[in-house]
Amino acid sequence: MDYYLNSENTYQRLEREYQQYNALVVAFDFDNTVYDYHQKGLEFTQVIELLRQLKQIGCYLIIFTANDDYEFIKEYCTKSKIPYDSINQNPPFYQTQSPKIYYNALLDDRAGLRETYDCLSRLVKKFGK
Repeated sequence: MDYYLNSENTYQRLEREYQQYNALVVAFDFDNTVYDYHQKGLEFTQVIELLRQLKQIGCYLIIFTANDDYEFIKEYCTKSKIPYDSINQNPPFYQTQSPKIYYNALLDDRAGLRETYDCLSRLVKKFGK
């Protein structure tokens, strides 16, 4: 089996990175990860709470989205108390000319949300205050 197809190896990598830097860079999608884009009555309380806990343990949070209405995103996150540090921009401590955003983990409804959520929740339980 490929190394990172094993969930435990994925978690251990995140834990090592957190221990090394005392933080992680966590990107999260906006639409249908923290906001009900299609207005179907969906809730995202567990993901939002996890983001709050990640912020408490020092993580840098990036909204990684194709939604270009940044003013709405900012207003919604402020109103919903969703912490974030930037939108579609690398952290100031990671400078590159690459258009790819740097992150240690991605929370996205279309990219393995459950596994990433579980790994980050485990990390918060271990290192949270």
